[in-house]
Amino acid sequence: MLHRLRRAVADHWVLGIGLLVLLYLFVPIAVVAAMSFRDARANAPYTLDNYKFTLEHWKNPFGVAGIGDAFARSIGIALLATVAATVLGTLMSFALARHAFRGRAATNTLIFLPMATPEIVMGSSLLALFVAAGVPLGFWTVVIAHVMFCLSFVVVTVKARLAGMDPRLQEAAMDLYADERQTFLRVTLPLVLPGIVSAALLSFSLSFDDFIVTNFNSGTVVTFPMFVWGASQRGIPAQINVIGTAMFLISFLIVLIGQLPRLRRRKSA
Repeated sequence: MLHRLRRAVADHWVLGIGLLVLLYLFVPIAVVAAMSFRDARANAPYTLDNYKFTLEHWKNPFGVAGIGDAFARSIGIALLATVAATVLGTLMSFALARHAFRGRAATNTLIFLPMATPEIVMGSSLLALFVAAGVPLGFWTVVIAHVMFCLSFVVVTVKARLAGMDPRLQEAAMDLYADERQTFLRVTLPLVLPGIVSAALLSFSLSFDDFIVTNFNSGTVVTFPMFVWGASQRGIPAQINVIGTAMFLISFLIVLIGQLPRLRRRKSA
């Protein structure tokens, strides 16, 4: 019996450590979810002592003044930045993965710089650029700043997908009398689409969540992360926990839906 226990521990200790790490990562999310259902009148803010359950905050998630505008503004910025970064990043990925040109190696290296640069350096540099160019800070400077740091993540993600594609599939399509347009729409694009969608979702998350770069380049515009930071000085309202929990559940649902086709293929195999 002891020998079997040792064998089981030896075979699954990596899995056990991984599960503990995942549990550690999800504890803050669980606390946020629990606080979103907490009756704020029950006890002092942000404690689970004498916890009382309520759905009051979920019935009116935008009940705090300014939170709805900040949330909508963050969604709008994230959508615009995601579309721009995904389109530009996908085109750059195809150029870097499929074409040889002078400066290709240097471009590949430069793509990683925004990912490796600290956000405070990028935010202050963009601020200096906008001020020197006489561009007024506001909604569009935040969008431009978000496109700048999301672009690298899109290029890396889509390029990795392109690198894993078998070029013989496109050659076979053209051997079967498909022209370049048909090959791209019916073969290349469907194969690359999961990488493009993943890059878009990553860009949206990074843009919606960003605070440091936004704080440098927002001017008087208040996004949702900035609203949370300002509210934390006085006490974070429960509606922030509601919105955070809802965003996490939506993200989890999107990932789950994306995994359904793979699960169906496994069952049918």
